[in-house]
Amino acid sequence: MNEATIAKKQEEVDLLVNELKQAGSTVFVDYLGLTVAEITDLRVRLHKENCCMRVYKNNILKRATEKIGFVKLHDAFVGPSAAVFSKDEVAASKVVFNFLKENERLTVKAGIVGNQLLSVNELKQISSLPNKNGMISMLLSVLQAPVRGLACALKAVADAK
Repeated sequence: MNEATIAKKQEEVDLLVNELKQAGSTVFVDYLGLTVAEITDLRVRLHKENCCMRVYKNNILKRATEKIGFVKLHDAFVGPSAAVFSKDEVAASKVVFNFLKENERLTVKAGIVGNQLLSVNELKQISSLPNKNGMISMLLSVLQAPVRGLACALKAVADAK
């Protein structure tokens, strides 16, 4: 290999490392067997949730994940590999597993959420969680319930008098 090729590959690894560090979650998938229309459908669904999917050579994935300390992922990078990136911790898993319900040819290999390496089963559990806005909404309703109860009790006392 010449120096230009090596420099280009190193730049690609550095870009991937940066993207992995910035992502709230990354799900690695094998898309072998999907038609172009199915991949396009998956990409459209991902785009609607502010996620994106990029295909990488396994060698690039291995070098990038090694740089950020996820050498255990190397075994997953066999065959066609793509990375699904999301800014939050739930969206990528949610879209991938919803797509998987309709199309079993997509295979989930592993994933990274925050700074944790997760198995397929752990990613599936995360996919059932609400997103960040949903969790905030649930927290606010829980915090609001005691105040609402107190207001109802005070109103009942006032109505009784």
